Amino acid sequence: MELLKAHLALLTVNLIYGANYVIAKKIMPDYVEANAMIFLRVFGATILFWIIYSFQYQKVAKKDLLLLATCGLFGVAVNQLFFFNGLQNTSSINSAIIMSTNPIITVVLALLILKEKITWNRALGIAVGGTGAILFIMNNSSEGIRGDSVQGDLFIFINAASYALYLVLTKPLMKKYKPITVITWVFTFGLIYVSVFPLTFQELSYVKWDFPTEIWVRIIFVIIAVTFLAYLLNIYALKRVSPAVSSSYIYLQPVLATAFLFLFSWLGMEDYTNSITFIKVLCTLAIFAGVFLISLKLKKR
Repeated sequence: MELLKAHLALLTVNLIYGANYVIAKKIMPDYVEANAMIFLRVFGATILFWIIYSFQYQKVAKKDLLLLATCGLFGVAVNQLFFFNGLQNTSSINSAIIMSTNPIITVVLALLILKEKITWNRALGIAVGGTGAILFIMNNSSEGIRGDSVQGDLFIFINAASYALYLVLTKPLMKKYKPITVITWVFTFGLIYVSVFPLTFQELSYVKWDFPTEIWVRIIFVIIAVTFLAYLLNIYALKRVSPAVSSSYIYLQPVLATAFLFLFSWLGMEDYTNSITFIKVLCTLAIFAGVFLISLKLKKR
């Protein structure tokens, strides 16, 4: 039953992320720049985490603070800074597809950090999926489709790598502490990093706070659902499953993001469906094939 709850939590997380690619896209940069938006979501989520943590307080050993600070750097600051700056400069569907490389990166980092053995199918999966991701990014340099950017795609890829490292580093902490303890301290350190980032308060000073109601709803969704709820559910699941299993759910995001993209286009919201091309579909299949090859061995284990 606990395992089922963990998988339902991961499915919910990726449904939220799938919607976020389209929802957050319209906020930036017209109303709030990427770095200012990151501060708002991290600040809001950190307050919510501390409210819950205060009722379930658990002391943290001083020796674990460095690891928590490192998780805050890669799981919150680097992860979100590159994701939102990437999303601001590329299309929603590009972002979702490139994030599908996360399971591949997670396995590579687990091999390096946790010293797991390399099997033939994992090596082949890394090669196939990595090639698909590289070709996907390089393909944009010649397409010139509105909303696509090679720099934006590279930022999303760095975001995927950063989040993969966070998943691997967080797993040992989950054996010692409650999920709310870990995520509260991770976000606390993450808020510090985001606050000292030079562009954060510069961009906040540019914000005109008289947003339309629709934009306020989108911002609240990003803070409560995409940040607070998604991170909480993900850390809950990570206590019960491996980083590789958690990251493997990310390959659902291109499908979910595409579904939301067409849904929002049908509802009359901004349309990015012209960003889907035959070459991108082939690269996406290569990424999925790489993830499948890696997961194949994990299922046998």
